[in-house]
Amino acid sequence: MTEPLITVLIADDQDLVRTGFALVVNSAPDMRVVATAATGKEAVALAAERCPDVILMDIRMPDTDGIIATRTILAAPGPTPKIVALTTYDNDDYATRILNAGASGYLLKDATAEGLTAAIRTVHRGGSVIA
Repeated sequence: MTEPLITVLIADDQDLVRTGFALVVNSAPDMRVVATAATGKEAVALAAERCPDVILMDIRMPDTDGIIATRTILAAPGPTPKIVALTTYDNDDYATRILNAGASGYLLKDATAEGLTAAIRTVHRGGSVIA
């Protein structure tokens, strides 16, 4: 019997980043992207609608940033996804704020494809990942 797919929502304001992450995630045999969002507000709505297992959340986005979106998603009723924050900025303040909001991980966007899929698997199993 095969394991169920890990469902993933990608939230990032840059189209090319969303597309690249989606290619990496969808190339893994055990995971699939179920939605992508360009703003924190979209991420909150899509998380409630699609109930992903894991969310890759950019920290700096228009409308609602990833920190507020993370806090909002994790406070909502229903299934609770695991959230991995992804950012270009190696900044202790961002890391502290997103982890305090409830994220299970913090990765820089220069992570390898293997590192990204490993992080998704780790947080899905209940672990944490810090770059």
